[in-house]
Amino acid sequence: METYHFIITGKVQGVFYRKTIQQMGSLGHIRGYVRNLQNGNVEVVADLYEDQLDEFTMVLKNGSPSSAVKDVTYTIVELDEDDLLYDGFEIRY
Repeated sequence: METYHFIITGKVQGVFYRKTIQQMGSLGHIRGYVRNLQNGNVEVVADLYEDQLDEFTMVLKNGSPSSAVKDVTYTIVELDEDDLLYDGFEIRY
């Protein structure tokens, strides 16, 4: 299992994008979080197995019905234990 850090660009704020991703992450039993960034992008951090990566990336690309995702990029990250304090998939503010 790896921790992935995603940045999603496009029309992704104010269109229920975070709620949609939170619901889909919870349904998939994925641990992580989603939050808005000040620059208009959305950040997602998720613990995924390699075989989950493509499907989860597609969820991020599809977004909510009102969103218009332009791009999804990711890196594998090493986080401190304090950064991994989440239970399930949550929306962070």
